[in-house]
Amino acid sequence: MNTEDNAVPDAVHDFIRDKIREDLTNGTVGSLVTRFPPEPNGYLHIGHAKSICLNFGVAREFGGHCNLRFDDTNPAKEDQEFIDAIQADVKWLDVGWDGDVKYASDNFEQLYEWAEHLIGEGLAYVEDLSAEEMREYRGTLTEPGRESPSRSRSVEENLDLFRRMRAGEFEDGARVLRAKIDMASGNINLRDPVLYRIIRAPHPRTGDTWCIYPTYDFAHGQTDAMEGITHSLCTLEFEDHRPLYDWLIENLPVPARPRQYEFSRLNMTHTVLSKRLLTQLVAEGHVAGWDDPRMPTVSGFRRRGVPSSAIHDFISRLSISKNEGTVEAAMLEHCIRDPLNDSALRRMGVLRPLKVVIENYPEGQVEEVDAVNNPRDETAGIRKVPFSREIYVERDDFMEDAPKKFFRLSLGREVRLRAAYFITCTDVIKDAAGEVIELRCTYDPETRGGDSPDGRKVKGTLHWVSAQHAVDAEVRLYNPLFVDENPGAAEDFRSVLNPESLETLSGCKLEPSLSDVAAGEVVQFERLGYFCVDPDASADNPVFNRTVGLRDSFARAMAKG
Repeated sequence: MNTEDNAVPDAVHDFIRDKIREDLTNGTVGSLVTRFPPEPNGYLHIGHAKSICLNFGVAREFGGHCNLRFDDTNPAKEDQEFIDAIQADVKWLDVGWDGDVKYASDNFEQLYEWAEHLIGEGLAYVEDLSAEEMREYRGTLTEPGRESPSRSRSVEENLDLFRRMRAGEFEDGARVLRAKIDMASGNINLRDPVLYRIIRAPHPRTGDTWCIYPTYDFAHGQTDAMEGITHSLCTLEFEDHRPLYDWLIENLPVPARPRQYEFSRLNMTHTVLSKRLLTQLVAEGHVAGWDDPRMPTVSGFRRRGVPSSAIHDFISRLSISKNEGTVEAAMLEHCIRDPLNDSALRRMGVLRPLKVVIENYPEGQVEEVDAVNNPRDETAGIRKVPFSREIYVERDDFMEDAPKKFFRLSLGREVRLRAAYFITCTDVIKDAAGEVIELRCTYDPETRGGDSPDGRKVKGTLHWVSAQHAVDAEVRLYNPLFVDENPGAAEDFRSVLNPESLETLSGCKLEPSLSDVAAGEVVQFERLGYFCVDPDASADNPVFNRTVGLRDSFARAMAKG
């Protein structure tokens, strides 16, 4: 590919894409190579999806290549579960990933050799100070640090100690390897940062081969160089680390000279996107796991029934810049709802059932009415829905003392049953406590299909399910996990957890066709929202998750709260 071809993509402009165009056009790089480099110490969240879509997206746009690489340098916090989950998430996002998965651990021997190179050049030394003493010597943002007594060791002594660290002679935390840069630097990351530490923990890939491990800062840039990365794209929290990234690249015999560029991370209302806080939610049992549909994780969205295209649409609407901001969660809901409105089949489900007996409907009679599968897609056709004398409607669709503008069921009021008949409420049955347990109604047999031959109008249309044919199911309604718009700013983010973030309804009544919904398929429960089958479901215990409501549930849930 020549540089003229590389410069062709011109549809999207932001400072990163413009820099890539410039570098390809002037020949600074021959072809674009990016990478997505997660640490396997948790699951991916929607913020990672922004980075995934950017890194893989620009590689695709400019005819380049993007690596999936695990920066697996801390076995104390990493696990094969996270490696597997991250790969599954990236595959689900369908970003055009190809080639072998790469790992920083593939390069441990080379990284170790480069650490010895720094020692040999007098640019690294073995530190004896404890972690607490190192913090004291490091200084503050306003005061320079102090040089450690270990800083003056000879090259020979440092090499000997570093090799003995690798051989396992010292306890965890007893010594570290530090770069020798500048303890008075205004950038605290350059005050002799740690490059290697002793960690005796089995590594997911290398087992017990190593007992010393490179830090993220040391491994990241050098691994970029070994992979031939041209543009190392990361979020703004790494901006202050860029001078260290560059210092290491400049002082090591690496095969390439990648450059780091930072963009603003994703912040979203009613959400935390700190891996530390998400780990805490899981560890303390505030959610059912990393893939809990209330979590902002990619696997949580997938379990909730969110289509991957909705994530791409959402990310495409975000700016790629250095300006920090917060996106309304309702925007993501819109991006989820929009494609489902076109694609999801319509079905009827009653979540809080109230029994209705149609007294003038023949006992024992069952008929099938025609219901439209998707009014936005004629090719979706119709389905047959059984109708009988006893049906269920939503409890909220009845009010005994209804105000004038309540257009649903009430005594003496006529409504339409979707695809079926007009019915009129004639009597209310209550239990000993005065709770409504059943309605008695009559129907007009001339209104089959939901229209009246005499032209009379009704303002209310209700969904319903035949009692005789209903499928019993559990339905899980998910609401915002936090009641505060900015939970990360709270003194304790757990104090603003929403106690009503999950409402589990049992005994819901669904039309019989919902017994055949495939796992992961999303359908619209008419008038209620979009729902999908949960992995917990079985033939004997159907479980549906609400993917998203028909309207902005964040605004409604917060107003209710």
